[in-house]
Amino acid sequence: MATDVTFPRGENRLPAAPRGRTLTSYGEGAGYGEGAHFNVATLLRIIHEWRWVILGATALGLAAAIVVTLLTTPMYRAWVTLEANPPTVEILDENSRPGSSSVGTWDFIATQVGLLSSRTLAERVAQDLNLAAREDVVGSGGDASSRLKTATAVVAGGLSVEAPEEGQLIRFSYSSPSPQLAAEIANGIAENFIGTGLQRRYEASTYARTFLQQQIAKTRRDLERNEKQLVAYAQAQGIINTGSDKNGEEGQGGSLQSSTLVALNNALGEATARRMQAEAAYRQASLAGSSDASTGTAALRSTKAGLEAEYQEKRILMKPDHPEMQSLRSRINELDRQIASERSQVAGGRSSSLLAEYRAAASAERALQARVAQLKGSVLDLRGRSIQYNILQRELDTNRGLYDALLQRYKEVGVAAGIGTTPVSIVDRAEVPGGPYKPNMLFNLLAGLAAGLAVGLGAAMVLEIMNDTIKTRDDVRMKLGLACLGAIPKRRGKGSLIEDFNDPASPVSEAYSAVLAGLRFTTTAGAPRTMLITSSRASEGKSSSALALAQNSARRGARVLLIDADLRRPSFKVENRKVGLTKLLTNDEPIGDHVLRTEVESLSLLPCGPVPPNPADLLSSGRFKDILRQAEAQYDTVIVDGPPMLGLADASLLAAACGYVLMVIESGKTRTRAAREAIERIEAADSHIVGVTLTKSTEDSSYYGYRLYQYGAVEKRGSESIMITQAAEGS
Repeated sequence: MATDVTFPRGENRLPAAPRGRTLTSYGEGAGYGEGAHFNVATLLRIIHEWRWVILGATALGLAAAIVVTLLTTPMYRAWVTLEANPPTVEILDENSRPGSSSVGTWDFIATQVGLLSSRTLAERVAQDLNLAAREDVVGSGGDASSRLKTATAVVAGGLSVEAPEEGQLIRFSYSSPSPQLAAEIANGIAENFIGTGLQRRYEASTYARTFLQQQIAKTRRDLERNEKQLVAYAQAQGIINTGSDKNGEEGQGGSLQSSTLVALNNALGEATARRMQAEAAYRQASLAGSSDASTGTAALRSTKAGLEAEYQEKRILMKPDHPEMQSLRSRINELDRQIASERSQVAGGRSSSLLAEYRAAASAERALQARVAQLKGSVLDLRGRSIQYNILQRELDTNRGLYDALLQRYKEVGVAAGIGTTPVSIVDRAEVPGGPYKPNMLFNLLAGLAAGLAVGLGAAMVLEIMNDTIKTRDDVRMKLGLACLGAIPKRRGKGSLIEDFNDPASPVSEAYSAVLAGLRFTTTAGAPRTMLITSSRASEGKSSSALALAQNSARRGARVLLIDADLRRPSFKVENRKVGLTKLLTNDEPIGDHVLRTEVESLSLLPCGPVPPNPADLLSSGRFKDILRQAEAQYDTVIVDGPPMLGLADASLLAAACGYVLMVIESGKTRTRAAREAIERIEAADSHIVGVTLTKSTEDSSYYGYRLYQYGAVEKRGSESIMITQAAEGS
């Protein structure tokens, strides 16, 4: 007996966790901006997925650029080139020799650039060109003051100054809707800038002359007052100067007392010299007289010597009071008298005259010393009174020098003001521009294109972040930390899903074959014998994946049992209401009485049976594990099609009983948070997730995509049918 079995095609979508990490290491809400790797492949996928948003933004940018270009008023620009020549200033070197030095070039040029942009210059140009009276510049209406302000703002608004990076050329331009007005105002700015500089220079010179005149008048009054004070003080103190001393100061060396003291001091020196000469002559004469006396008294002295010798010899034998000894002493004394008389006669005549001269010189010296001592006191008193005199004299000299310097500077300022040179000159005057410099169509189009692309890419990135779903294999690995066993392409052609499953060469069938091959490496013993296929939500394609994997496994010669364990919304419908999983869960009948054969060889189906009112209670009993043990004993592979994980306890119970779970995620539909929550429930049931199958994948930007092999895609159909060739395995 043949039975029709229908199943709805599910849809799958889910976000992923970063590569190389477990799911539990990522917090809630993590996406591309948190703990994810953003590579070139991801960027290219985002661009491809949101290409219409990017293209739309780019088109809007180009359209906006065209509109702006067409609506922008043409502007003309006139250029003027100026040469800046920094002025030089006079300086003195360390030896007080005059020289010159240039003002800092860059500081000077920066100053000139600032002056070009000043409001005062703009107002002067507006007045000079009478722009306030021109309706094409300020329009009509308003009083004279407001029109002048408007004209000044027009001049300042169109001016653009370029400071040179090197050299001394300053270029500025003026922009205006009128080419003639642009050239006129540009030249007016240049001419008035030079005129303003000359006027500032003249005003500065005038101010300097006025200041110097005030200082000269003040210094003149001070000089006159100092002269009067000096004369009055000299009269009061009786200070009479006859000249200047060696230091050029009056009041000391130039006074009468000082002159007299100097003269007396010179006379005292001469008197001292004469006294010393007389004294020396007298002493020399005394020595010469002694020599002559010695020659005349030689015989007497010889006789005296003989008597003294005799006296000494007899003294040994006789006492001094002996008459003979007294006679010898009398003779010796007589000889001494004669010798002295002889000497006095020889030296007496010459030394008397020399002594008189010596005494006269000494007397003159003492008189001069007394006079000098007297004048010293007078001069010292004069010096004390001359201190204030010298102070007044120096103040007078200082004011006289300052007065002369101010007069000289006043003459120099007058000469400088008469020259009237300017440190800025015009090199190139402005000419009437031949065409507008803006709007620039090419620049605007490029700017619009760039802005549109930037906005489009930004919008794509924002949409991608907001649409936090699983889209690619990389998303599965990076966001969920799980292996992606395969990506089932989304079919775009005509035909049914069953046709793709039945055709081993179809892209969908080939994709599931790759998933089946990947399952062989998920455990050390190969592919799991019993495996639950579930998803985070309904219609992700878990039932289609379960059927496709069962068919592909059966084609390879394995005995496969497909169990429809979704007790709330069965995917495989049969007409026989007496068989099914719900019947087995409520009795102890063998599994073979409820298994149905299909048109696919080696593939059997255990349908759901009647929908029970309490699916969770049925699955929580130990009966489902007994059913699985019976199925494992009779079949090589048992594939359980379960309900979604979220919102129901059924899938957790099934996962705990099966031990291995294959997650099905619909590309671009399932959100990362939902997928993580489903995986956490599976892990909480102490079940092992062997991997993820990504359904309805549009991935074609990486080498993982099935478009490399010209795969098609899975297309949603309401429901498809497979034929059951026998009502029960054992019949």
